[in-house]
Formats: sequence, structure tokens, C-alpha cells
Amino acid sequence: MAIQDKAYIDGRWVAGNLGCFDVDDPASGDIVARVANVDLDQVEAAIDAASNAFEPWRLQPAQARCDRLMAWQLLLLAQQSRLAELITLESGKPMSESLAEVVYGASYLKWFAEQGVRAYGHTLPALPGGRRPMTIKQPVGVVAIITPWNFPLAMIARKVAPALAAGCCVVIKPAAETPLTALALVALAEQAGFPAGCINVVPGIDAAAIGQRLCASPRIRKLSFTGSTAVGRILMAQSAAHIQKVSLELGGNAPFIVFDDADLDLAVDGLLAAKFRNSGQTCVAANRILVQQGVYQAFVSKLREKVLALKVGPGAIDGNNIGPLISQVAHRRVSRLVEQALSAGATCSAVGTDLPGRFYPPTLLESIRPSNPIWQQEIFGPVLAVTGFDTEEEAVRLANSTEAGLASYLYSDNVRRVMRVAESLQFGMVGVNEGIISTAVAPFGGIKSSGLGREGGQEGLDDYLETKYLCFGS
Repeated sequence: MAIQDKAYIDGRWVAGNLGCFDVDDPASGDIVARVANVDLDQVEAAIDAASNAFEPWRLQPAQARCDRLMAWQLLLLAQQSRLAELITLESGKPMSESLAEVVYGASYLKWFAEQGVRAYGHTLPALPGGRRPMTIKQPVGVVAIITPWNFPLAMIARKVAPALAAGCCVVIKPAAETPLTALALVALAEQAGFPAGCINVVPGIDAAAIGQRLCASPRIRKLSFTGSTAVGRILMAQSAAHIQKVSLELGGNAPFIVFDDADLDLAVDGLLAAKFRNSGQTCVAANRILVQQGVYQAFVSKLREKVLALKVGPGAIDGNNIGPLISQVAHRRVSRLVEQALSAGATCSAVGTDLPGRFYPPTLLESIRPSNPIWQQEIFGPVLAVTGFDTEEEAVRLANSTEAGLASYLYSDNVRRVMRVAESLQFGMVGVNEGIISTAVAPFGGIKSSGLGREGGQEGLDDYLETKYLCFGS
């Protein structure tokens, strides 16, 4: 499976009109590829291709569309090792996580291959005068997809799969940090037999210009974006010109609440999974750790031991748990948040192995005040910010004191408390005694400033469909 380094437009691999841009290995800083850098004319060509392919694609039987998705899924699994190597090469995450990401991404292709044949409308009760109403589901149209670097395969799969199953065609703008995985994924789609124009990929370093062009096109009928809240606001405003349908999966600031009736060993393991996956560079990472005072010392003692045992190093080396951050800019940002936290009175009770370059050591901070920047901002690094609380009401208030509303976690063995707190948390997703909540079969998404729409589950297909009402006279 050779590395693809060209754009993919209308079924053809093409060079970038603006030359190439470098892709590096975050673990070493070495340049690993030079990838096509498209200009806006090529973005327009991709929109043209998707628009031309849309009508014949949507008119294909749903089963035919979904058969292509299932074939694509099998190709992903057959190339799991090679795809995982690419993910680790350009994102830095450990190989074990990259292998899991391929399986996770493939699960969306399979799920929507199965769901796509069930885009049912309804026959409604007769109206006065013998009129007969019914509804049908139709694809929204051409979809622009903009994805982040932290899950370069899975984020594309969980957007493209429902779009294609619904009968839409897509133009994908992958993150400039991780385009190789996206291009390899689409090369497999080509093998799976998707018609030219159904899937187009436009890599480039000027994300703002490409995003603006996608939003400015009246032929783009939906935008699906995963990334920061700041960029999501800009894209949402730009999409308003043509009233594009938008799905936005934006930043998080997840609370992780441990009550005094929780299984502490289970909670520690859940926190490690929720926090340190991809070195803390996930939107659902546990960001604010709230521990009830009665178990605070016992919990932190167990946590400290596990944090110090984490292995830091290149993701390609077997056994490493914590890879590099994606860039030096990301490293400086995490360093600044930790320095601010310590200056504001936080204490550092554990620091793991500190390697040069973009590696940041797993760090445990305590005595975090709610006014501290590290409590208010998404960390996006392997840093735990822990504070104590006394009552259930205090925990809920502290957890909800954020504009973000993506993921949250709580640990308790009291079923009444679990239900009360889960219903009170102002987040789109709640992990109850569980640190890994993402799955293709359930709706993924947030509320408040964490976005609009859902990915996965039946809701993930609905976001790419319009409901049309038909009324038949007597």
C-alpha cells in the first residue's frame, strides 16, 4: 500500500496547483512526505465533480450504495496494520491506539451500510376530504467535510459513511497535519468501486480559504466540521449565506466526577482511558477531575501510581502509552497552562518521563481553583487537573460551569445518584462508570458551545437526509 500524496478529484489523482506542503513525524520532526497543496480552482473542480456525481449516485438503489460501503469496510480491515502505521507516522499516537482507530473507523462504514437501507419515510393517517399524507427521506445534496488531525481516519469515516449511505457526494478537506491517512482511506474507497466524483479530497495548508470557498458555494448543501469552537463559529457564520445545513462537533471541557461510593480502581482505570488516549488530544478527554473529599486521598494515591507508570516515547515503539503532541505550538500551549496553574496555587504531585521535542510528560496537578485557566480551557495534553468537592450539588455546579457541553463522566455505585446526576449534567454525552463512550451505534455530539447535530446511531444518518412531505388529494 503505497503512500498517496496527491489530491483526489473526480476519480483522478492530481498534483496541487500550489505545489506541495510538508508532513512530518511528530515524534522525530522528520519530514515523511510532501503532499499536494490545492488552490481554490481545484476546490471548485471538486465541487463540480461532486455535483455532477450526485444525481446518478442518489438514484442508485440504497442497497447498491451500501454494498460499496461494506466492501470499503472490508478493505480497511484487510489493511489495518498499514493504515495504523500511517496514523502513527503522521499523528504520533501509539500503534495500539492507531490499530484501534482503524477498527473504530471501519465500524462506521459497516453501521451505516446497514442503516442506509432503512431511511424510512412514513404513511400518515388520512386527512379530511380523503387526502393521503406521507413522508419520504431524500439526501441533502453535496456535503463539505472538514476534519481534524487527532483521529485522521475515524473522523472521516463517521462523516463520509452516513453521507454516502444517504445518497450524498462529498468534498473532504483533511487536516494539513495528517493528510496521508485520509488519502490512503480514499484510495481504498476507489478500490471498493465508488463512482468518480462521489468522494473528493482537497488537501491544503490554507484551511481558512478552503473552508470559506466550501461555505460560499451554493452547491454545497451541508457542512460537517470537527474542530475548535472558534473555527466552528466562523464556519457556521459563513454557511449562513446559503442556509447550508451544518453539523458541528466542537471543543470540550469534560468533567470527571468520582463520588465517595464509587469503585476507585474502576474509576482510576476509567480516568486513564478517558484522559490519556492520544496523549490527551481528544475532544472527549477528561479535563476537570472532581473527587469527593471522603475518597480524595485514596483516589489520588492510586492515580499517582498509575500516572508515574505510563511510558512516554514514539508511538511506533511497542509498549509506549504517551506519544508526542502534534506540534511545538501545542507543546508550548500545554506548558503555558501548567505554568499558569502552578502560579495560581496548584500543586504538582506527579510528573512522568520528560523527553525532548514535542513530548510532554504525564502530569498530575492538584488544588485547582475553578478560576484557573487550566480549569476553564480545554487542555489537549496529558495533564490531569484535580480538585475536591463536598456535596453532590457542588459537583454538578462545578461540572456545569463551562460553555462546553460535549462529554462528561461520573463514577458512583448508587443508582439513584447516577440517574440524578446524569440528568443534571449539561452535556450531550455522559459516561457512567465508563471512560470510553464512543461507538458507531450511539449518537455522538454535544450541546451549548460544543456543537450541533449527532454522528453515529440512527441520528447520524438523519443529519444527511431531508424529510419531504407528500400530500395526495382524493
